[in-house]
Amino acid sequence: MYPLIDTHTHFDTPVFDDDRAWQVQRAYSQGVRHLVLVGYLYQYFERMYDTEQVLNKKASQSSASDIQYQDEPYIHTHIALGLHPFYIEQHTDEHLIALAQMMTERRPLAIGEIGLDTFTDAMKAPSVFARQKRFFKAQLDIAVTHELPVMLHIRKAHAEALAILKAHDYDAHELGGIAHSFSGGEQEAKAFVKLGFKLGVTGQITNPNAKKLRRAITAVVEEYGIACLVIETDCPDMTPMMCQTSHDEHLESGQSPYNERENAHKHDRNVPANLPWVLISLSELLGVSRDKLAKQLWQNSCDALKVTWTYPA
Repeated sequence: MYPLIDTHTHFDTPVFDDDRAWQVQRAYSQGVRHLVLVGYLYQYFERMYDTEQVLNKKASQSSASDIQYQDEPYIHTHIALGLHPFYIEQHTDEHLIALAQMMTERRPLAIGEIGLDTFTDAMKAPSVFARQKRFFKAQLDIAVTHELPVMLHIRKAHAEALAILKAHDYDAHELGGIAHSFSGGEQEAKAFVKLGFKLGVTGQITNPNAKKLRRAITAVVEEYGIACLVIETDCPDMTPMMCQTSHDEHLESGQSPYNERENAHKHDRNVPANLPWVLISLSELLGVSRDKLAKQLWQNSCDALKVTWTYPA
């Protein structure tokens, strides 16, 4: 067991309502010590804060002096708020305004997930893609104003996203940032890392057929070292191969279909306790010991999120 940070989850979704406490215990037993709840629709922001409050209540109890809590498992829970490009038609300008207001009232850990997505024909429509770009730039503006890292969702739009990032004031070298669930090629991986982003690696890396991804991760590490990576479950999506109980199309697509995570079935879902499989697969792919990789991934996560979480002894 190695201490791990799950840098990207949707652990607040209803598919975890019946057994969230049990899943926390399972994740803790597998080394998970921090997880981030990541936003995608404004209507669920309040649910995220409710989930964070419940999960962090145990954390605050366990750090108190009362001995009865000392051996109870807890995972520190954090929030990132963002308007996801795949759901662009559900976002409004009022949501952008409200998001900006929440930065001071309920300051999150990061802005995300934000970016560009042309996975479907509908997302490629010029008017839809133009709206995605406008919301992406607006949320980068918010991140700059409030000096927060961003979590990028980029799917089949890497060149366009890179062009926006290169032209924008947002500087990942200074503010941090993660290219969540990276799905591009070798050159795109290197381009994001050169801009200062860490690449988020999910359960996709456990799939031997994900050759493009595995080549990209290997190539970027050869040039920049393992300091450019972080790991995530993206639960309930992206279930590692060895944890699947039914065919999981999410593993190939890189993102669940429209609103599917709200209606996910338990037998299909990914869970935070599966995070070690990402570590194990990365260790094998890169030829780096699990111990060394776990410690570096912890530091990478802290660097990307601009936090100073102590690596557990």
